[in-house]
Order: sequence, then C-alpha cells, then structure tokens
Amino acid sequence: MGSNMPVVLYKILFAMKKIYYNKLQRFFGFPVLKRKFFVQQGYTLDLNNPKSFNEKVNWKKVYDRNPLLPIVADKYRVRNYLHERLGSEIASEILIPHFAVVNNPSDIPFNELPDEYVIKTNHASGTNIIVSKDRPLDKVSALEKLNWWLIKPYGISKSEWVYQEIPPKIIIEKLLKDRQGRLPNDYKLHVFHGRCEFIQVDYDRFGGHEKSLYDREWEMLEVEWIRAKAKFEPPPATLERMISIAQILSYEFDYIRIDFYDVDGALYFGEMTHYPASGLGRFYPREFDFSLGKKWTIKPRYWEKGHG
Repeated sequence: MGSNMPVVLYKILFAMKKIYYNKLQRFFGFPVLKRKFFVQQGYTLDLNNPKSFNEKVNWKKVYDRNPLLPIVADKYRVRNYLHERLGSEIASEILIPHFAVVNNPSDIPFNELPDEYVIKTNHASGTNIIVSKDRPLDKVSALEKLNWWLIKPYGISKSEWVYQEIPPKIIIEKLLKDRQGRLPNDYKLHVFHGRCEFIQVDYDRFGGHEKSLYDREWEMLEVEWIRAKAKFEPPPATLERMISIAQILSYEFDYIRIDFYDVDGALYFGEMTHYPASGLGRFYPREFDFSLGKKWTIKPRYWEKGHG
C-alpha cells in the first residue's frame, strides 16, 4: 500500500478524516468544498440558491439523501435495480457478465479466470485493472492496489456522501472489445427529469483520453468539458435504445448520468453516476453550465436532516 503503516492506523486516520469532512466542514458551511469549486470554476459556489449544473451537482452531494442513490451508484447492487426497472430479459442482455464478486482480494479465483478480464471495485471511480494479452496480470501489484482501494474511503474530501454508503466489494467481469480488438467508446447519457439532454462520449479512456459532447439528436455541441473535444464520430447503432433505457432507469431521480457501451451493435450497461466530475468540471463556454442548470429543477424528497 505504499507504506509500512499498519492497516489499523490507516483506518483510524480515515475515520478522523471522515469526521473532519462530514462534521466540521458541514458545521462551517463547507469551506474546503467552496474553495475547490472557486479554483476550478472561477465563480463562487452558492449552495443556498444553486443555478448552474455544477452548483446543483454539489448541492446534491451535500444535501440529497435519497436512499436509492447508494444502491444505483454501487456497481454490484445496481444490477438488481436494472432487473427491477427493465425486467430480467433486457437486464440480462445488457449487463456485462461477471466472473466473480468477492469481499477480499485473496479470494479472487485467478486460476479460474479467462485470459482477459477487468478487475474493479464497486464503490469508487478509477479503481480498475485491465488484464489482457497486451496488459498481463501483475498479481502482486494488483493485490496491493485492491487492498488499498478497499481500505481507503472514496469521495470524503469532495463531500461525495453516496460512496461512503456503499459496502466495498471486488468485481471481476468480462473485458469488452470490438472486432478490431479495441476497447469500446464510453457513452454517458445525462438525464434530467426523465429526458436525456446531452451525451458525453469518452474515447480511449485508458490511453489518449478525449471527450466529445452531443445533443440527443447527435448534433455535436461546441462545448469543451474537462478535456479537449475529440473529432466528430457517427452515432452508435444502439443510440435510440440507449436513450430509451436511460430514461426508464432515471425515473426515480431528478438528474443522473447513465453509461453504456456499444460493442459492434451490442448494447452493454456501464454504471449510474450522480456526481459527474464531482461538480468541479469546468465547461467552456461557461454559459453552458448555467443553461444546463436551468434544465434541472431541484425537488428533493430526501433532504439532509436540518436543511431547508
């Protein structure tokens, strides 16, 4: 884990960090979060009267306590949600096959796994290990990373409540590749009040990562977000189905991002996300941030106790 510090001391430090961010920061009005927001966005975060998309993402982080949020953000439990909302036939068709789900890295059945697969945690972002012919498994390194990812709480310093409510697990799933042996594009549908308003496409996420934004009619938006725009590409064959399924899955939420992969015309579900870029990703031009905010009317049913 990069240090000889005993695991118990790490747990104590993380518990103290959780108290600091969840209790003291809340008491003082989230000064660290507001400072991060101003540095990234260039304007002041208003949690009392949020107007922009990014302000509302941050409002959602600190005040929305819908008990469904941790369930659908959990890459393991969300599978049951898909079965409930879509029916087992469709859910089974679009869910990526799992080879194993374990609580402890030492329980991963490495000898029973195929030549290519993905190891990930269910409770965090960026905790993925791709195993393929081009990226052979380094078992010692993988186990060290996984042990660290399971111990370290995710999202505390950015006040991302939802991830602290997810019991950590390790998932081993099928590695998706197209006919040319490439990893598929990642299609992220942003849904406001049951309607997909724009689609973010991430290309080559584990290489030369680029991003483009499109409207629901697949007109490219002259907007940059987090990374430079990639060149225009034609819509995936499954676009209409993606939009339809995303809008069904979004029923319980005022805003949510739902991710898919298109693999040679076959549709696969990725994940559901509440806090894209933690509400810190800057749009160029800035006006787009506020025009998106107008599409999102906050009508919380599960407010943080004592707020409002």
